[in-house]
Amino acid sequence: MTRMTARLSVTAAAAVAPLLLLPWVAGSAQAHGAPTDPVSRVYACSPEGGAANRSAACGAAVSANGAPFTAWDNLRVAGVAGRDRQVIPDGRLCSGNLPAYRGLDLPRADWPATRLTPGVRLTMTYASTIAHTGTFRLYLTRPGYDPAKPLTWSDLPTRPFAEIKDPPLTNGAYHLRATLPKDRTGRQMLYTIWQNSSTPDTYYSCSDVVFPEKAGAAAKATKTAGAPEAPASSRPTRTPSARPSTPASAPAGTPGTPSVDAGDGTPVAEATRADAGPSAPLVAGGAAAVLVLVAGVVLVPRLRRR
Repeated sequence: MTRMTARLSVTAAAAVAPLLLLPWVAGSAQAHGAPTDPVSRVYACSPEGGAANRSAACGAAVSANGAPFTAWDNLRVAGVAGRDRQVIPDGRLCSGNLPAYRGLDLPRADWPATRLTPGVRLTMTYASTIAHTGTFRLYLTRPGYDPAKPLTWSDLPTRPFAEIKDPPLTNGAYHLRATLPKDRTGRQMLYTIWQNSSTPDTYYSCSDVVFPEKAGAAAKATKTAGAPEAPASSRPTRTPSARPSTPASAPAGTPGTPSVDAGDGTPVAEATRADAGPSAPLVAGGAAAVLVLVAGVVLVPRLRRR
C-alpha cells in the first residue's frame, strides 16, 4: 500500500508540474519590444541598460517614476488606431501618457544619446520578445529642437521620414533600415511609433541622438550611421561583462554597439540580446516552483510509513 501511494504521488506530481509553469510562460508572452540601437530612453534606464541606468538623467527618471523601468519592452497603449496626436498629449510623448513611464518625459539635455551622421543609412535595432505584425513610423525632430523643453507634436514633422511595414523578426529584433535627413545638427529626438495590426496596441519610444554640430561633416562621412571612429589611444575598452551588440547571423549593415554617452563620450549602454528581457527570471521562477513540488513529493512516502 505504501509503494502504491508513493507511485500515485509521483504520477500526480508529473501531471501538475507542467501546469505550474504555465503562469510563467504566459508572463513571457506579455513582453514585446523597444529600440536598443539607437538606444531608447526606456531601455537605457532599465536594469538591462548597463552603465546608462546610472546616469544622472536615468536617476532622475527613475525617481520621478517611483520605480525602475523593469518592463522596458511594454510601453504600449491600446485602441489608438492611428490617432496618436489626438490620444497622446504634448509633453507625454515619451511615456505614451502612461503613469508607469512618466519619468521618461523629463525635459533635460543630458539623456544618454547615440551619435549619428546626417544623410546616411541607418539600421535601427528594435528588440522584441514576441513577434507582431504592424507598421513602424520613424520621426526626427525638426531643426531647432530644444531638448530642455517638453517634447511636443509640433517638434515633429507631420510625416515620418521612414515607414516600414511588417519587417521580419530576426534573432530577437526587427532591423529597420532608413535614410536619415541631411539637415539635422546637434541633439535631436528619434521618435518611433509601432502600430500593431495583430493587436490593438501602439508602442511609443524616444531615442536621444546627437549629430555633428556642422552639417558639412556629413559629406566627409564614409561609414553608415553610428559613432565616428576614435583614435586607438582614446577608444574605451569593453568590460568583460559586455554583451555582443548583434548576433553573428544578423543581416549585413546592422550597426554594432550603439555609441551611447552621457555627455562625456563614454559608452554607457549596449544592444540587447534575443534572450534578454523581464520575462527571463519568470521562467526561472517557474522552474524553482517545480523543484519545490518535487521535493515535497519525495517526502510523501516517508510520511505515509509513519
